[in-house]
Amino acid sequence: MKENNSNQMTEEQQEEIMQKYDAEANTRTSKGWIGYVVFFGLIAFSLFHIYTGVFGQFTAYIQRTVHLGFALSLVFLLFPARRKTKRSSIPWYDYILVLLSIIVTVYWPLYYDTLVQQIGGIDMTQMMIGGVAILLVLEASRRAVGLPITIIASAFLLYAYFGQKMPGMLAHRGLSLEQLIDSMYFTTEGILGTPLQVSSTYIFLFLLFGAFLVQTGVGTYFNDLAISLAGKRTGGPAKVAIFSSALNGTISGSSVANTVTTGSYTIPMMKRLGYRKNFAGAVEAAASTGGQIMPPIMGAAAFLMIEFAGESYWDIAKAATIPAILYFSGIWIMTHLEAKRTGLHGLPEEQIPKKSTVLKKIHLLLPILIIIYLLFAGFSIERTALFGIGATILVSLFRKDTRINFSRFIVALQSGAKTALGVAAATACAGIIVGVVTKTGLGLKMGNGLVSIAGTIASSPEIQLLLTLMFTMIASIILGMGSPTTANYIITSTIALPAILALNDQLEVAIPVLAGHMFVFYFGIVADITPPVALAAFAATGISGGAPIRTGFNASKLAIAAFIIPYMFVLNPQLLMIDATSMEITWSLITAFIGMIAIGAAIIGFWYRKLHWTERIIVAVTGLMLMYPEGHSDIIGFAAFIVLFIIQLFTRQDQKIEEVQKTGSEG
Repeated sequence: MKENNSNQMTEEQQEEIMQKYDAEANTRTSKGWIGYVVFFGLIAFSLFHIYTGVFGQFTAYIQRTVHLGFALSLVFLLFPARRKTKRSSIPWYDYILVLLSIIVTVYWPLYYDTLVQQIGGIDMTQMMIGGVAILLVLEASRRAVGLPITIIASAFLLYAYFGQKMPGMLAHRGLSLEQLIDSMYFTTEGILGTPLQVSSTYIFLFLLFGAFLVQTGVGTYFNDLAISLAGKRTGGPAKVAIFSSALNGTISGSSVANTVTTGSYTIPMMKRLGYRKNFAGAVEAAASTGGQIMPPIMGAAAFLMIEFAGESYWDIAKAATIPAILYFSGIWIMTHLEAKRTGLHGLPEEQIPKKSTVLKKIHLLLPILIIIYLLFAGFSIERTALFGIGATILVSLFRKDTRINFSRFIVALQSGAKTALGVAAATACAGIIVGVVTKTGLGLKMGNGLVSIAGTIASSPEIQLLLTLMFTMIASIILGMGSPTTANYIITSTIALPAILALNDQLEVAIPVLAGHMFVFYFGIVADITPPVALAAFAATGISGGAPIRTGFNASKLAIAAFIIPYMFVLNPQLLMIDATSMEITWSLITAFIGMIAIGAAIIGFWYRKLHWTERIIVAVTGLMLMYPEGHSDIIGFAAFIVLFIIQLFTRQDQKIEEVQKTGSEG
């Protein structure tokens, strides 16, 4: 993909890559009367949630079915059945799907009193309504989210129906077609369950908040701020990518979207200053993926975790802080060492924005600070999002170029609703998975099964714990491949998490529930940079021109912290600030950070000088000992680190002399 004259991709080029790698961006561009229908539908979708946020939500079933009705109808109008079909027109069958979507979702408000008072099974009309609703949700999620979650949900429906024919521990009594449809659409255990509830309340309003922030130009400001702070440093362009991606990612909540939007600027800049294209794409993909684990907002999944883990937002954001610091520190350290190894410098002075220019727009950060304060002060999440939107509009008035006028206000309503379509489809489809697990007890069976397999192989409880965590990691990465954050967190917390929680009963270990949720959350997210799927890495190659698999492997290396830290905070919840003193938290952070320096040096193969392969192994072991949450390993690792550090300092000059002599002799 070629860059334009300013070395930054145009919006059309960004959209092309988004449509290729992100199902949520693969939308039609309808014109004429249907274009107006879509436009006003999106505006109405946003206004409905603003209204319920201000004046209070409707009853659970009505709030969720209205939300679902908007989402399904708009998905079939906006998302084509196949990626390569013509996007300027809508085929006849999509109009039928829109009509069916309206019928099945309006049925609930029309017959609400009858349905909530109904005792026993459902009648034939309700079976048809519920059956069509399930099929519509599956098709909408396929179009707006992707095939993986649709296949998983379909497999779970078949499992629920054919339960008596399942082998071994997977067998259950099975659900009749009537029971299956009833539980999936006429209770809050299926499509209308907790995931859709969170989507129809918390998530939508925060996505709308993000859309209003975008209209102020905050994304461009994040880039300017990142360049101002990190541009001059060694390997400056890569550090700019890390900084700006962390800021943008915590709001966008999408690895692919963040990779494309920030990468369209940072990847060409990295390549221009000498970074290899596979490495440049990897830096952006790894940093953009990490944006979803970065407090304070952490994308949309944090709001799901409130319901699934039963924790307050403050506890979740607090727990995510140290792991996020270590994650981005790891990427920062490795890009710094790579720049040192290859002799890359920072940006020239003329490309660094003046401090006065950056300070003129510092007010754009105020809405985010207000959001943080309100969340931590205990305000309800809906009210916090509404205040954030109001603060964004108010703050934007400070300068003409950031001002949200009526036109930008409408665009924000439209883009916020459009972003929410994929989330709504994903959460509705994930509700099917959650419902089947609840009805059949599959989660507990799979959890006990993984623990049992680990126990068969392991010779001690400690090994069994590590093996169970490893099996859960593999399951979470596989389940997370090709799915957006909200969907993969719901899937992994429903299917993979029970294995970790089962350890508390079988091994009598004290793994906090929040630590288990964070474990599967991390590995579901890193699926976006883990080959062979690695959607964020593939999107980055659309800009860098690199090889997708090589970029994915480089991104996985840079994000090595994400593969280590979850084990650390399960073994030592102090990293999540759970039941720990300030001294314990500080010590854990310091040793883990030093450990990341050692691990980064081992992976890059350079510290103050080039490392021999034997040195790389020793340095890696030292880093792991520092990161392992145990007093003796910390002391040994710290002592080894000091020795290795001194050796590096005293031998780096010798290596330079040898290189000069070698160059001279060759000349």
